[in-house]
Amino acid sequence: MTSTRIAQIHQALTAAGRDARPVHVLDLDAFEANLRDLARRAEGVPIRVASKSLRVRSLLERALAAPGFSGILAFTLPEALWLHEHGARDILLAYPTADRAALARLASSDTARREITLMVDETAQLELILAASTGHLPAGAEIRVAIELDVSYAPLPGLRFGAFRSPLHTPEQAAQLAREVTSRPALALVGMMAYEGQIAGVTDAPLTPYTVAVRSMKRLSAREIRARRAEAVAAVREIAELEFVNGGGTGSLESTAGEMAVTEVAAGSGLIGPGLFDRYEAFSPQPALLIGVDVVRRPAPEVATLLGGGWIASGVPGPDRLPTIHHPPGLRFAPQEAAGEVQTPVLGEAAESLQVGDTVWLRHAKAGEPAEHAREYVLIAGDRVAGAAPTYRGEGKVFL
Repeated sequence: MTSTRIAQIHQALTAAGRDARPVHVLDLDAFEANLRDLARRAEGVPIRVASKSLRVRSLLERALAAPGFSGILAFTLPEALWLHEHGARDILLAYPTADRAALARLASSDTARREITLMVDETAQLELILAASTGHLPAGAEIRVAIELDVSYAPLPGLRFGAFRSPLHTPEQAAQLAREVTSRPALALVGMMAYEGQIAGVTDAPLTPYTVAVRSMKRLSAREIRARRAEAVAAVREIAELEFVNGGGTGSLESTAGEMAVTEVAAGSGLIGPGLFDRYEAFSPQPALLIGVDVVRRPAPEVATLLGGGWIASGVPGPDRLPTIHHPPGLRFAPQEAAGEVQTPVLGEAAESLQVGDTVWLRHAKAGEPAEHAREYVLIAGDRVAGAAPTYRGEGKVFL
């Protein structure tokens, strides 16, 4: 995002009387550009929108109205039920649930059961679903479930790349769980999912010896996944008719969408373009979400102190989990303080020109987590404020 665009956003906020900080600004022009780019990268394969990366209902609806996007990948069952109550359809839960109260609500709702699919990867989850549904599920009704296949990459014993998700690694294991599901009349096996986090979620730029190794790992992993996923899907399809096979993420759209066994891909972070996505070789989303914070102190030459700003991303602690200082350029965090909950000093020659009351613009390292700190996103279209969109938290909802 250029300095000219930052100035345009600042002027739009001022003209609309939006001078309070902190402020979360969603640039609709960048958001729409990212929608188009994700659709281009998916090459016609439908994209299921990952709600975790947005957590704003109006943005979910905007994405789903765009060509190439269909369905929601939710992160909790209460969230899925709430979205369904507001008209959302075709919701796939990305993670297993142990929320018995939410399962009872799902079981008792004819419409929710048609539109929400649960995720499972072991028999204990099946038994929990059935136990929670007892007394709530009408006779002859079914709860939709999908099986998650583990597609982490383990080229050698003791060497593993990828997230610890499903225990189902082989086609035989997936088929065995499929048989367990279909042996329970109250459950309907309708889909499969696999998330290749070691490809989609690992940065590989700029070019260094480390990123050369990462790119090699991604190529080898993609090749191995292509064969194993195809075998697993074929094995499960012999047991149940699958409506969908979901895979991928923003960082792996091209490789995943190119697999014949995959019927849809998932993406969400690419709509926002958070700080972590500055370091991918194959694509570059536009930064769509900015966080404006006040300069409130000038404690020393070439030092300006911001009020707040310390919204650290989840994951393995490290510098890449800090916010990105987006504007003005030339600022860096103080090594002894980094980004703090209450105050964040920034250093550099650019800090010398900052005055108390000025705005410094940050970008969170991840896409959806800023919504947990804000009641609303101010929407900017062109050179004007186009309204405000409440986040989940702004609508009084906290799901995790």
